[in-house]
Amino acid sequence: MSELKQLKYIDITTDYGFKKALGSDTNKDLLIAFLNELFRGRKVIADLYYNKNEHVGDTEDIGTVIFDLTCTADNGERFIIEVQRTSQVNLKRRMLYYGSKLIADQAPKGNRRAWNYAISEVYIIVLMDGFAMPDAGDEKYFLHDICLCYRDHGKIFYDDLGFIYVELVNFVKAEAELVNDLDRWLYVLKNMSSLNGLSTYLRKPIFEKLFQLAEYSKLKPEEREMYNVSLRNKWDAESIRSSQEEQLKRAREKAMAEGRAEGEAKGKAEGKAEGEVIGKAEGKAEVIKNLLSSNKFSISEIAELADVTVEFVKQIEAEKAKGK
Repeated sequence: MSELKQLKYIDITTDYGFKKALGSDTNKDLLIAFLNELFRGRKVIADLYYNKNEHVGDTEDIGTVIFDLTCTADNGERFIIEVQRTSQVNLKRRMLYYGSKLIADQAPKGNRRAWNYAISEVYIIVLMDGFAMPDAGDEKYFLHDICLCYRDHGKIFYDDLGFIYVELVNFVKAEAELVNDLDRWLYVLKNMSSLNGLSTYLRKPIFEKLFQLAEYSKLKPEEREMYNVSLRNKWDAESIRSSQEEQLKRAREKAMAEGRAEGEAKGKAEGKAEGEVIGKAEGKAEVIKNLLSSNKFSISEIAELADVTVEFVKQIEAEKAKGK
């Protein structure tokens, strides 16, 4: 992997790079600075503790790193944060599961009456590198800040369980367009490995430290090998994800084409307009059945992929269960 020697900085979205830059006690000021930008003034973290709980994915094809952090705010509040990085099937459900588990794990084994559900705040932060937010549609937000709220009027119902999704694929600002430190962090996370140095737009002490840590030439031989392996793993994961997306796209196009062809054939006998509707519906039904059989997508994800309603997917699921 000799080509890596030409790079000035490591890719900090790799497992190794992320740990080196943000995953140690000596560099926790970097992680604190990043998290504070994500909270946008709603919380100000003064200190944090790495709980040393690193979880891996539930299946062999999912390897992920999660930081389990106990944070102390400047007003003395304490709360728990988990930072997720890797693309996962059923992403929203998994994050809800991790958040719920962090809440459930706070319950004492005994004397719950005295505890009285004194639950610490819990936040799940997802750094989405190279993959999109499920069900996002045409939205191009790069920051999704989510809490529990009333469906009818949007008023916050419970603010102590939060999810922050950072969708890097939607962050497309150039250096000259960076207006605040959140912009700067996201720009660096997305582009550091292709940069040649610290520009005037990034000339701040926190980023100077980050760039010094990320210099490839300063890595020890064993660190370089760990980084190289981590980078290969990232490339492999991206290749697999890209291949799966392409296969899914082709399957959808094929099913849609077959549906249109069948619709046109039926249209000649039953009326073209009605036939096209039937054919498109049957074509989409085939796509949905295939996606359901793969067991890799949620109902809402399938609805988005097939461009149908959730109710239609549920109808096909019910028919499939009956063997139709």
